[in-house]
Amino acid sequence: MTTTPAEPAIRLALPEDALEIAGVHVRSWQVGYRGLIDSAFLDALDPARRAGLYGLGSSGPGARETIVVTLGEAIVGFSTFGPTRDPDVAGAGEIYALYVDPPHWGAGLGRRLLEDTRRRLLTRSFTDAVLWVLLGNDRAERFYGEDGWRRDGTERDEDPYGVVVRVRRFRRRLG
Repeated sequence: MTTTPAEPAIRLALPEDALEIAGVHVRSWQVGYRGLIDSAFLDALDPARRAGLYGLGSSGPGARETIVVTLGEAIVGFSTFGPTRDPDVAGAGEIYALYVDPPHWGAGLGRRLLEDTRRRLLTRSFTDAVLWVLLGNDRAERFYGEDGWRRDGTERDEDPYGVVVRVRRFRRRLG
């Protein structure tokens, strides 16, 4: 008997998805940021300690929204987005996180997540959006560049989860 591979589907994340999303997030960091962030830090990442950070199930005009891409029942990627945190681009949307589980890199799932995220930001009346990329993450810069995102010249240090990193901002018109 031959089985057909599951078709990817995108849906809103549910609160009960938090641990699975955290697993994708941690594995993506451990593979994608190896050599850019301290290995001991990456090796110590624990999905169970991050699962409560996503704010899934929040609502309201300023709320973050998270979508997931699934293959069958498995979550293999996610995107979290909402209003920008940056006062110099007030009124823009922001993609806070977009990650695909490393075994699924190159399969087009990130592209589908990105397209759906842009569409959802537009439905929330955002016409421009920003996102931040870790300096040295050439793979991400190529990925976003292929979708029309451009560096806007802004860089800053961030402290995500206890490690200081340098990030670069990208912008894109959504309409």
